Amino acid sequence: MNCLRTAILLAGLTALFMGVGYLIGGGSGAVIALLVAAVMNLASYWNADKLVLAMHDAHEVDETTAPELVHLVQDLARRDGLPMPRVYLMDNPQPNAFATGRNPEHAAVAVTSGLLQMLAREEIAGVIAHELAHVRNHDTLTMTITATIAGAISMLAQFGLFFGGSRDNNSGLGVIGTLAMVILAPLAAMIVQMAISRTREYAADELGARTTGQPDALASALAKISAAAQTIENPTAERTPATAHLFIVNPLTGQRMDNLFSTHPSTENRIAALERLAAEIGSGGYGPRPSAPAYPQRPAGPWGSPGGRGENRGPWG
Repeated sequence: MNCLRTAILLAGLTALFMGVGYLIGGGSGAVIALLVAAVMNLASYWNADKLVLAMHDAHEVDETTAPELVHLVQDLARRDGLPMPRVYLMDNPQPNAFATGRNPEHAAVAVTSGLLQMLAREEIAGVIAHELAHVRNHDTLTMTITATIAGAISMLAQFGLFFGGSRDNNSGLGVIGTLAMVILAPLAAMIVQMAISRTREYAADELGARTTGQPDALASALAKISAAAQTIENPTAERTPATAHLFIVNPLTGQRMDNLFSTHPSTENRIAALERLAAEIGSGGYGPRPSAPAYPQRPAGPWGSPGGRGENRGPWG
């Protein structure tokens, strides 16, 4: 049912893309938009992961440059029965992470330096297990293609503002239609994007928590990341908001959109679901969500605890 719902939503995005093309160029515009959408889907299948990683200035790490991080990913992938994904690091102060790739054999997991500095090791494991759950459920391709099409719809709508308003100048409907398109098309794309993301986050939370056996650790990680995301800007996400739904927690600081249009379910609801799962499998809940950001106020080691003698040794060297 989840796959069918996602297929319907992706079809809706493609139809919306065609509709914007029709408003700009009539029937021929719709056909061109359909062809462009097909090409974009093919291109996204092969290259969208590389594009998204480049957008967020992610660089690949290995056992030499980030041994602790790579070994943790390796262990969790083995538990999940997955091939070892490529591991990327983003030099970004906001704690966050995402996964991408067209299938488990070509997957990548990217985490920020802020995540490694602010979270404890078991919390980082919960976050990575969540991202690997997206890989296992084949969510990464769907969510990456969604980001590509949603971003293209916004750009096409802006393009129509300059070239689509003259088709019906006599009645004025061309101008009105174009203005409506510029406002409503990106909004509709965001709603579809939001629906696709929200249907998958709960499933990834549950599977990731079952992989580690510590729902409470993932719940704690979500609380910390959510609190930090409100105060610590993610510069690359702010530049490319169409990729926000890829992250484990919405990386946008909140000025752009309220809860109604968030790309993610509320953190409180996700934590409540994890607490129910913790009770089910016998792992203790971590307690109420902190009212203030629950992360270290000074630089920490790679798994959330300060290095010895003031040392801040990261997992990448």
